[in-house]
Amino acid sequence: MTTHENDTTAVTAVPATMTAWRQLAYGGPDAVTATRLDVPRPGRGEVLLRVRATALNSGDIHVMRGEPRAVRLAFGLRRPRVAVRGMDVAGTVVSVGDEVTAFAVGDEVVGELPGGGLAEYVATPAAKLTARPESVDPVTAAALPVAGGTAWLALEKAGITPDSAPGRRVLVIGASGGVGTFTVALAALRGAEVWALAGARSRTAVEGLGATRVLDYREVQPGSDELPDGTFDAVIDIAGEPPLAALQRLVRDGGRIALVGGEGGSILGPMRRILGGALRSIGSTRRFVPVVATTTAALTGELIALAAAGDLAPLIERTWPLSQAGDAIAHVDAGHTLGKVVVVAG
Repeated sequence: MTTHENDTTAVTAVPATMTAWRQLAYGGPDAVTATRLDVPRPGRGEVLLRVRATALNSGDIHVMRGEPRAVRLAFGLRRPRVAVRGMDVAGTVVSVGDEVTAFAVGDEVVGELPGGGLAEYVATPAAKLTARPESVDPVTAAALPVAGGTAWLALEKAGITPDSAPGRRVLVIGASGGVGTFTVALAALRGAEVWALAGARSRTAVEGLGATRVLDYREVQPGSDELPDGTFDAVIDIAGEPPLAALQRLVRDGGRIALVGGEGGSILGPMRRILGGALRSIGSTRRFVPVVATTTAALTGELIALAAAGDLAPLIERTWPLSQAGDAIAHVDAGHTLGKVVVVAG
């Protein structure tokens, strides 16, 4: 766990231009470069944020590369519709557009944005935002929305709710990444017995999040003696690699397997796996449930409340300054991130 000192820098005058990491075509990290852009103005229902911190997600990498190809239908056919990467943002409101009543200049907020976070300023719909209390620093807050929200939804869909979780056993596959670490922490917080598959270097960190057993995924996979059939009430598969049949055998009757991640094919990505799970669920008491990596302002508010109470702290592997955001993108693109990577703008 990493604790970051809260910063209460005062709101200053908004300049005409800013530094932003922009891409004009799909590609790898080299396609994203630092440039000077005009500071945007908030439209109706929008606020302008001075960015404090931006957390990177695997979704940022998929949009950057335009992979799988199906993502281009939503984010732009030839190039990303939003040229600046970064969706999870903590910032300070410095200007408000017409019809905005929920926030005022000087408010500290956090949320999942359509993009634009790897910049000094970003305009975004106010409805996307949640207030950030002083007790939750910007780095912690920025790490919460997408990864924490996805983990929350995965556990809910798998039936691991605060009321039902105590005494139930959960297996988290791919437990060391952003979504995985939140899944372990939230499941343990709810009282579940958590088993995890992760890399050997992540073992101590994942145990620190509340996992009862952490197994090396290079040595143990569904079907191994260490993971007997019918052992779990729920499986959260973030890695997206084990065979669906093996996953289905792991859960007891009435158990659920939440399919969160997986690279899949170059066109449809994990959709083939999700469809395969749906077919295997027909007539079975051991069902697959798909989970989309997303969150809502209300759900981010729930995560912020847990963080403010000291019950939830994201695992932050490393922070980068905005001037080195390209290095942060390359690090996440390379895979094997432990927890979250956050870019600090100011």
